[in-house]
Amino acid sequence: MSEKLYALLLRLYPADFRRVYGEEAMQLLRDRLRDEPGLFARLRLWLDLVADLAFSLPREHRAMRSGMEAAAAHRPSAGMPCFEVLERQPPRAAAVMIAATLSLGGTVAFFLLLNYAGIPPASSLSRMVRRAHAQRAEGPTPAPTAAELSASGMPFAAAAESGYTAAPAPGTPMPPPESPNPRQAAAPTTIEVMRGDSIDAAERHLVIEAAAKDLRAFYFDPKVAEKTADALLAQEKSGDDNGATSGGAFAALLTRQMRDASQDMHLVVEYSSNPLPAHAVAPTPEDMARYRQAMQQQNCSIEKVAILAHDIGYLKLDSFPDASICGEQITAAVTALNHSDALIIDLRENHGGFPETVALVAAPLFDRPRAWYNPRQAQPDFTSSPVPGSLLADKPVYILTSASTWSGAEQFSYNLKMLHRATLVGETTRGGAHAGAFHRIDHHFGMGIPEIRIVNPYGGADWAGVGVTPDVKVKAADALTTAEKLAASRLAVLPR
Repeated sequence: MSEKLYALLLRLYPADFRRVYGEEAMQLLRDRLRDEPGLFARLRLWLDLVADLAFSLPREHRAMRSGMEAAAAHRPSAGMPCFEVLERQPPRAAAVMIAATLSLGGTVAFFLLLNYAGIPPASSLSRMVRRAHAQRAEGPTPAPTAAELSASGMPFAAAAESGYTAAPAPGTPMPPPESPNPRQAAAPTTIEVMRGDSIDAAERHLVIEAAAKDLRAFYFDPKVAEKTADALLAQEKSGDDNGATSGGAFAALLTRQMRDASQDMHLVVEYSSNPLPAHAVAPTPEDMARYRQAMQQQNCSIEKVAILAHDIGYLKLDSFPDASICGEQITAAVTALNHSDALIIDLRENHGGFPETVALVAAPLFDRPRAWYNPRQAQPDFTSSPVPGSLLADKPVYILTSASTWSGAEQFSYNLKMLHRATLVGETTRGGAHAGAFHRIDHHFGMGIPEIRIVNPYGGADWAGVGVTPDVKVKAADALTTAEKLAASRLAVLPR
């Protein structure tokens, strides 16, 4: 490293100097590095080198210029090429000012083009990107909210669904649900958040009243609904909401207040600076065609299928897309690993998808129907096991997770962990188990309300807000290597 750095410094000298003295200077450096070990000796060596550079570099360049001037004084005969050395004088002040102005203007123009060309300043995309960068240091980036997805141009029903069930891969168009909740088209109140996202006391009051009303009307437990609505109104009366002067901050505050009062992590208030559509929008044939095309281009989110060392099957799946479009491809991918001795399912970059597809991937892993938890159903379902021809029901399974694993991917991981069917390796997942209907409060606010009581067959809470904890905690980047070692060790002791 020291030699490479010194070689770069030597390039500051004129070419003639390097040709004559370069190799000798490098040999001196190697000798001192060999003969002067230790931290202080190295520090003294580099101090000597820097001092020599400061004194000798200007001298050598002056000598080079003097040689050029001397050569220029001896003009060759007529017709022979020659060069002239410019006079030694500083540039004029006007020239310096013009050059500085042009450089500054070019830099500013390049920055503006790089950051803003073709992107509307108030677009939902730019908001989501800025939010992602701002929260990256705090932890995993949350997925786009239902309100943001709706404001970005998605059909309203699809946006609402994707906030509380998983969307396919980020940026993939998603068809709306088959039966949108008609309550999502509730009439807006008179509140109108003005340009920007500031909100005053009168506007906050209208949102709180509407949220309390919707809680009492739609939340599955009337007693908890009444308690939570009363808590919202009481905290407004006490002035607890006065500090929330922006729409986003106010939505976050109401979400926290509702969850504290109800102990239900599925309750959420969302804010969008762009107006929310007034009514649910049914999927069009064009929507479905775009989604189908996107899935075909992405190979239905099947990133990789392979047989690793020790006959370990590996499936990397980056979403759980609509089974009516991708069911055959995903089934074929799982079947291709049928003869492996163990199975690794990589969900580190999986952002969820359709519950039907989640259950489809899980079914071959069991030899009989098992209770299957879906946070969007009142009662647990059962896996469609056994799957004819499947040889995976008795094979060790390892699931790779990360802080980006979300929603449907968490459902898959959670169920297999609770059923003691898989070993989870990696990081705690994001914690998105939202369940419920999205209710539009007004032009900019909406809320997610669980309308049915969910029965968890495994008892206790699910992964909402806390994520799924892996059995073997390692960094996401090391999860595959760790799972391979665990699988190899397990296979070594299993009877053949």
